Amino acid sequence: MVFHDADKLTSDAALDPLGLVAVAVAHAFALFVGVSMAANISGGHLNHAVTFGLAVGGNITILTGLFYWIAQCLGSIVASLLLQFVTGGLSVPTHGLASGMSAIGGAVMEIIITFGLVYTVYATAADPKKGSLGVIAPIVIGFIVGANILAAGPFSGGSMNPARSFGPAVAAGDFSQNWIYWVGPLIGGRLAGLVYGDVFIASHSPLSTFSDYA
Repeated sequence: MVFHDADKLTSDAALDPLGLVAVAVAHAFALFVGVSMAANISGGHLNHAVTFGLAVGGNITILTGLFYWIAQCLGSIVASLLLQFVTGGLSVPTHGLASGMSAIGGAVMEIIITFGLVYTVYATAADPKKGSLGVIAPIVIGFIVGANILAAGPFSGGSMNPARSFGPAVAAGDFSQNWIYWVGPLIGGRLAGLVYGDVFIASHSPLSTFSDYA
């Protein structure tokens, strides 16, 4: 089957119910694979907010986190520009709020869902008491991202990741709402790092508990 008008596949990137499910499932599987592939090399850091939350909890150094941030931003920008190129210059959709959703409301939504993501990362991958949960950590992390996209996608876009929003914004040249996807996820990641990292596993040995995943 040949599609002669590719942009109609997503109705100009409108997040209809079918498209939302497709986005959620694609992200869940892609993150599962991405974390699994990178786990033994870099720890599988694919997300600014996760990296920040782990730094807050003492699992990585701030300097290491900065290097991860640079790599994550570059990866997102290159991927977005490559997508624009291979689709013949079609516009790359950026994250944005639903009609009637305030900027503060969107940021709060991103705080909540990112907290859930980073908390899950801590519980399944970073906690030294994780046991057998560490084996399935990548797929659990993928599942929570997929679930969060289904829940928050119609409202704030369900980003949870500043890098994920930054690359498309660069490719599209549209930064009008991009700050929401930095402020919300970074606050959510920090809160999860403080709650789980500094409270629940405060006695763990720094820099030694997140060597397997995320």
